[in-house]
Amino acid sequence: MNEKKPILEHINGPRDIKNLTVSELKTLAGEIRHLIYTTVSRNGGHLSSNLGVVELAIALHRVFNSPEDKIVWDVGHQCYAHKILTGRRETFGSIRLEDGISGFPKRSESLHDPFGTGHASTSVSAALGFLVGERLSGGKGLAIAVIGDGALTGGIAYEALSHAGQLGLPLIVILNDNRMSISPNVGGLSKYLSRLSMKAKYQNFRRTVDRLVKKIPMFGGTLFTGITRLKRAVKAAFYIDNFFVDLGFEYVGPVNGHDIEQLEDVLRDVQRLNLPVVVHVLTKKGKGYEPAEQDPSAFHAVVPSGKPPEMADVAGKSVGMSFTREFGDAMIELGGREPRLVAVTAAMEHGTGLSAFHGAFPDRFFDAGIAEEHAVTFAAALAARGLRPVAAIYSTFLQRALDSIIHDVALQKLPVVFAVDRAGFVAGDGETHQGLFDISLLRSVPNMTLLAPACGKELRMMLEWALLQDKPCAIRYPKASVRTTDRPPGKYGESVPDHSPPPIEHGRGVFVEFFPVPAAPVEKKVFVAFTGSLYSSMEAAARLLNESKINADFYNLRFLKPVDEGHLASLMSGYRAAVFVEEGVKDGGFGEYAAALASGKKVKVLTLNAGDGCFAQGSRDELLARHGLNGEGIAASIRALL
Repeated sequence: MNEKKPILEHINGPRDIKNLTVSELKTLAGEIRHLIYTTVSRNGGHLSSNLGVVELAIALHRVFNSPEDKIVWDVGHQCYAHKILTGRRETFGSIRLEDGISGFPKRSESLHDPFGTGHASTSVSAALGFLVGERLSGGKGLAIAVIGDGALTGGIAYEALSHAGQLGLPLIVILNDNRMSISPNVGGLSKYLSRLSMKAKYQNFRRTVDRLVKKIPMFGGTLFTGITRLKRAVKAAFYIDNFFVDLGFEYVGPVNGHDIEQLEDVLRDVQRLNLPVVVHVLTKKGKGYEPAEQDPSAFHAVVPSGKPPEMADVAGKSVGMSFTREFGDAMIELGGREPRLVAVTAAMEHGTGLSAFHGAFPDRFFDAGIAEEHAVTFAAALAARGLRPVAAIYSTFLQRALDSIIHDVALQKLPVVFAVDRAGFVAGDGETHQGLFDISLLRSVPNMTLLAPACGKELRMMLEWALLQDKPCAIRYPKASVRTTDRPPGKYGESVPDHSPPPIEHGRGVFVEFFPVPAAPVEKKVFVAFTGSLYSSMEAAARLLNESKINADFYNLRFLKPVDEGHLASLMSGYRAAVFVEEGVKDGGFGEYAAALASGKKVKVLTLNAGDGCFAQGSRDELLARHGLNGEGIAASIRALL
């Protein structure tokens, strides 16, 4: 029995796959899938989407010449096979780890990553920009945008398609249609693509005929050209419902995205078209790994475990009680009490914890798809009509809707509640997914209230309070477990079932006693104010400062905007020093505001935050430690100050 020789260990760049046989390519695809599976099991990461595009990545690198030809992967979480094929096989085991390679395309990492991606729907704009730049520079390189059907719901994609059709340059758009984004796709576009996909049998028949015609000796090429022109004429006369054709694109497909030969044939044809073209490719998310094929949503993202993905915790499952799950449970409870409560999200039903709400109140749940601007404006109109919308969106994605937040919600003072999930540091996904800008951005928005809970009970209280306000409110909370301990905390916390946090006072926070104050006198006194997501760090810092005989009082800010300035200034005045600790960027953050508030007073002020600039990947604990926002870092900064 002949064993297949391993192929992948000899692949160090795209040129190494150019001359492989069909049999070798199939072996290579299997080896890539195995490497992705084993690495994601250990490191965590995006599984289903990467398993689905292995053959597509191979075909693209067989036909096109990266990095001269620019391949832009939309969202980028499906770039693992691309990375493996472009010289990063040996470092692939470090993906998503601290100091390892990124889980997304990254320009500083490789010439084969021409454009950094992490948010959806940007690929067509970027690829078109590359193509225009190439032509203006006198070059002949091509540009290929690989965009999923989920990302195609983002408005920027339509703007780019319209512009590309207008320019008429030979942009190649690969529409990777797996009928999924993270959750199943919603909306008219999904139905439209499904209708096009039903023509697959015809397209397969057409390609078979094309191949046979080309093989006819002597006049096969001429006959093929004539047939092509005839098909275009018939299409122009009768096939008028193709959206892409109306925008000025040639449309090719659907194509079987797991048939490398067929993919290559089509890509080589469109390579010669010299026109903007959309290649509609059908793929199966999770391909080659049955659990992921059966439930691609669950295996979209897998947490690091070292176990097979089906035994690990995957997106949508929580270890213990997370802020996300606490929010979801609170929405169910409040939904039963308030018939005006509606939930809005942008393709993140599971990630934001709203699946149970959807099941309980299907008529009051709305998934807008990957369209954050629309989701926010839609929620604004719901509020204007008298409903109480809660828009649950990740912090990093809410950045895309800032204009809608200002123009459509805040200026009209409409009571939309924003549940800002994944605020602060986010593990694994790197700088494109960090939720570190929302404090600076939302503090600048007029009529906005911004809150930060320290525990699950406080999150519930804030959500209930926000729904009673007649103005926009945002509640930011991290991707983390809510605090749970075996001993009672000082004044309140999760571990005492009958002990709730103090009531919410508008613009004011609360002091938190992490453990009883020692009877023996301590040397120095400092006021330490913090944003709620850093509760665990502050508890550790309190213990370390107590051991150093530094008497520190800890104040959970709760409100990041508005703030009872007189009350906060009065609190600070009783201390030698005031320290403000926040899980956000420095510029425009709360610490900057607090320092200005203390200006001219005798109190010494220190601000601790995530700093300025880009943020690397790693676990949440590693990221906090790197920026001095863990217990040890905070305590060390306070000791140095005093």
